Amino acid sequence: MTQEALVKKKNKVISVKDAIKNIKDGDTVATGGFVGVGFAEELAIGVEERFLSEKSPSNLTLIYAAGQGDGKGKGVNHFGHDGLVKRVIGGHWGLVPELQKMAVENRVEAYNLPQGVISHMFRDIAANKPRTITTVGLETFVDPRNGGGKVNDRTTEELVELMEFDGKEYLAYKNFPINVALIRGTTADPAGNISFEKEALKLESFAIAAATRNSGGIVIVQVERIAEAGSLNARDVVIPGILVDHVVISKPENHWQTFAEQYNPSFSSEIKVPTESIPPMEMNERKIISRRGVFELRPDQIVNLGIGLSEGISIVANEENIIDHITLTAEPGVIGGIPAGGLNFGAAINTECLISQPSQFDFYHGGGLDITFLGMAQADQFGNLNVSKYNNKLTGAGGFIDISQNAKTVVYMGTFTAGGLKISIKNKQLVIDQEGKFSKFLNQVEQVTFSGKYAQKTKQNVFYITERCVFKLTQAGMELIEIAPGIDIDNDILKHMEFRPIINDPKVMNERIFNPEPMNIEAEFLKLSKD
Repeated sequence: MTQEALVKKKNKVISVKDAIKNIKDGDTVATGGFVGVGFAEELAIGVEERFLSEKSPSNLTLIYAAGQGDGKGKGVNHFGHDGLVKRVIGGHWGLVPELQKMAVENRVEAYNLPQGVISHMFRDIAANKPRTITTVGLETFVDPRNGGGKVNDRTTEELVELMEFDGKEYLAYKNFPINVALIRGTTADPAGNISFEKEALKLESFAIAAATRNSGGIVIVQVERIAEAGSLNARDVVIPGILVDHVVISKPENHWQTFAEQYNPSFSSEIKVPTESIPPMEMNERKIISRRGVFELRPDQIVNLGIGLSEGISIVANEENIIDHITLTAEPGVIGGIPAGGLNFGAAINTECLISQPSQFDFYHGGGLDITFLGMAQADQFGNLNVSKYNNKLTGAGGFIDISQNAKTVVYMGTFTAGGLKISIKNKQLVIDQEGKFSKFLNQVEQVTFSGKYAQKTKQNVFYITERCVFKLTQAGMELIEIAPGIDIDNDILKHMEFRPIINDPKVMNERIFNPEPMNIEAEFLKLSKD
């Protein structure tokens, strides 16, 4: 056979319409991506357009690990049509309002399972393992004793079981075959080898492809360009052609690097950017909280930052010239550098290393994180946290449970109240100009995303930082350990809590936090011990 004939035989490049025709009614479809990074937008649009015109494919089961959407119509929001999906198993729901609404309104079977667990499920499905067994999720809403991750009344099948080995409890997550994979890379050759040189992350792309292939399913990969056969460097190939059935060349508008930027060369490690180019934070409640959080850092720590307010940790650490003395990480596989925020979340600039998402969660689950900074929607007297479902809003846990249960120190960050809070700083004193309408410190949270009881068992260090005070979880309960200068405990704190915390002798928060000038903490930071 001539080389030309061999190339023609191996050519897996087809149109998006022809690729999507391979999806059958009732199939289980897995999608890769993190917010907008690595999401196969062209393929998702193809699924939606075919369903709207042909009412097929229908009754799909959709499974995805990380949140994949822009909070509007992109990402897995394309699957948000009655009849298109019958079941959704998602790690995060906050960026997918169409699917979120369907779940809340009981129009689809819906599960919220931990992001890292789902990424490991893909890998275990590839290995033909019947269950993914882990401690992640114990004593949270994912525990079968607390609902098993089921989102609504329509959802009845148990996907999570409680097991015991050597006298210790574990959760066993039920695995199942995957019929279709919708993933993406940068470049493909005609044989279906896929490289990721312009992608910001590797994600769980290989695991999904292997799981689908070993389930007897179809792997469809979206790319932005085709290379000559045999021209890809083997070290750059993330998904080998033996796992790929079809390759689709995307339109440029459906292959942005993130949902916020068409292409940022610093996200793909093509270049490094000077950190002094990162603008400082505005002096507001977010900066106050981030500054106080930075005081929990120690040299040489391995750190995880969640989405939202906790992203301010990296900005303040950069302002204070200590960012080079810690290693920031993000759950989709980023090690080193500075994680991006907003719709760029998941990507990072000046990254030192990119690994797969399942491998990152191996490290996280095993206790590799020294400290994590995460958001805070609701907290209660038992130290429980809720960020997943509140006020009839289904946000989902994402990687929150995976990360918070296993980091040595957990720092929760959020404003003390929500809904219209306004503050100002006068003479290094915090002034509450307008109180928020909603209390965050409740007798009992609506849903347990983080278990204070479990944290006490595992002897974690747990802090709750707000703009006006700091709490610490002790064996006796939530203790008020710091208050901001200018804050009155009775009127500004206790009056807006549903429970009374332990109060011994709270300290005053460091006054430098409330000074608009840099705190200049580098010298004293370097004298601190990691332990």
